[in-house]
Amino acid sequence: MNPSDLPEDFVARCKAVTAKRPRTVIDHILVHGFVTTEELKEKYGYNHPPRAARDVREQGIPLETFRVTGSDGRKIGAYRFGNPTKGRFSRLSGRTAFAKTLKSKLIEQHGRRCAIYLEEFDPQALQIDHRIPFEVAGDSAVAMDDPSGYMLLCGSANRAKSWSCEHCVNWQELKDPEMCRRCYWAYPEDYDHVAMRQARRTDILWTGDEILVYERLKQRTMELQKGIPAYIKEIIEKHVQVTTSGQGESK
Repeated sequence: MNPSDLPEDFVARCKAVTAKRPRTVIDHILVHGFVTTEELKEKYGYNHPPRAARDVREQGIPLETFRVTGSDGRKIGAYRFGNPTKGRFSRLSGRTAFAKTLKSKLIEQHGRRCAIYLEEFDPQALQIDHRIPFEVAGDSAVAMDDPSGYMLLCGSANRAKSWSCEHCVNWQELKDPEMCRRCYWAYPEDYDHVAMRQARRTDILWTGDEILVYERLKQRTMELQKGIPAYIKEIIEKHVQVTTSGQGESK
């Protein structure tokens, strides 16, 4: 849609956004009609364009992703406004900045742990994220004061969740909060699907001295010509079989 054809109330909503990253994306689209991932990286310094696009969507402003030809002739991603009538503006005008007390409450309840990797991080490295994406459930003044609706994620886990959610049919079309409540990305401690796929998932992070163990594991998989995930599954399966067999013999 040409920016000049946008409804005045939609444009007003767009211009009401004050957060720097989403406002940068919005202003560019209002002038040029769309913004490419190349422009977000090279012109504005956003090394993770999907995160910038998600910031706009979290303000309740619909974006469409499509493909254009980049400066090197390759196809790249680009973003433009979606159907203005599909905007999900809450009474708080999109995602509101999280209160500092919310992170304190989350750390008090769960420790300085990433909810996905279950590893401890410096508090500054942890990001507050909606358990159920804003695009699906929106925001409310009550929810902002309730830590049960949020989780702490390290940057890597947040990006992984963002990518998976944005490619999920529920996020794109259904908008069913109940579906999200049974998803790994919202409640990794109790779930029955991963982005609507019948799957189970465990994310493992090696840090500090553990990196040496990972390097040995990597070297071993190269010798066996196996992938690391497949080899880990094989080790776990053998361990479970031995443990289960031992328990059976002891009865």
